[in-house]
Amino acid sequence: MIGATVVRALVLSAAALGCALTPCLGRKGDPLPANQLPTKSAPALSPELLAQLRQRNMPRYSRILLRVFKEEAELELWKQDASGHFQLLKTYPICRWSGDLGPKMHEGDRQAPEGFYTITPALLNPNSEFYLAINTGFPNSFDKANGRDGSFLMIHGSCWSSGCYAMTDEQIAEIYALARESFAGGQPSFQVQAYPFRLTPANLARHRNSPHLPFWMMLKVGNDHFEATHLEPKVDVCNRHYVFDGYPPPNSSQPLVFDPTGNCPAFVVNPRIARAALAKQRADEAEYAQLVKDDAPVAPIYSGLDGGMNKVFLARYPGRIIPLAIVLPPTGSQLPQMPPIPWVDNDGSLTSRFFGGRLGLKPTSLSHEPQLTFR
Repeated sequence: MIGATVVRALVLSAAALGCALTPCLGRKGDPLPANQLPTKSAPALSPELLAQLRQRNMPRYSRILLRVFKEEAELELWKQDASGHFQLLKTYPICRWSGDLGPKMHEGDRQAPEGFYTITPALLNPNSEFYLAINTGFPNSFDKANGRDGSFLMIHGSCWSSGCYAMTDEQIAEIYALARESFAGGQPSFQVQAYPFRLTPANLARHRNSPHLPFWMMLKVGNDHFEATHLEPKVDVCNRHYVFDGYPPPNSSQPLVFDPTGNCPAFVVNPRIARAALAKQRADEAEYAQLVKDDAPVAPIYSGLDGGMNKVFLARYPGRIIPLAIVLPPTGSQLPQMPPIPWVDNDGSLTSRFFGGRLGLKPTSLSHEPQLTFR
């Protein structure tokens, strides 16, 4: 028993050293088909968790959705209830994430990804050297359209990270088991939403000087769709930007095709979704504007530290947050700014004027319902 503990400690120490120089692949061999997963990949749901599912009216095999917040170092697991809406089941403190706030740009920059990712059974890895791993699928079509590259960006165990979101082994076992149950129920995929922080007006005002603010405001559209409806947003990419819940206009005879690098087609957002999201957006804009007017404190653009860790783990894993200068090349990480976001609403509100006004996009409305439309 002692020998096994020593071996595991040596493996993790070697992994930590390697991760300072290269991406943590978080894998050993290729993922196996779902019906061939070894015992390690199939931890049973605990009686306590099963009882929670029953109490919350969440079918055991219903869809899940993960939301990751870097600055708060938290991972939320949401699950569909019997009504088809997602409800928060559990919040896990993240043991370790690397890089700084902002999206991943290139292989080796140690950045954990931010954005919307679709997880299929093939992205579950039971053979990970970091206990169990869920590949985020980075780079997705948005990342590729914007020239971003990297590989094997995971949510995994062992609390070591180089561009990954690292949990404890116990945490990833439970998350992995819930993902497995969802797939066993016939769900083809689940969504991971990765954010720099909770996209509240206070946090956005605090980070308003960041060059990543336009990118984060684009992510906020999808965030608002989810938070306002508790429905998983449909995600597409066109014109190198995310598009959420886009559907063909009424009476359209043409199929709706989104080209990640091409112009966006004409599309509309379901009025029920748009109405709820727009109400949230307007309230957030008003609060944000007041915070800026009141000269709310501004956070440093870059922390200078390699990632973060939830405070509950600080005493347990001391010394794992180190200066970025130690692990990045002398030239540093090249982080280009994102262009303005082509997003508009019916009244040309603050966000659309600032982020989309220069692109000449014109909003349209159907039945006088709030909608978002591209041309």
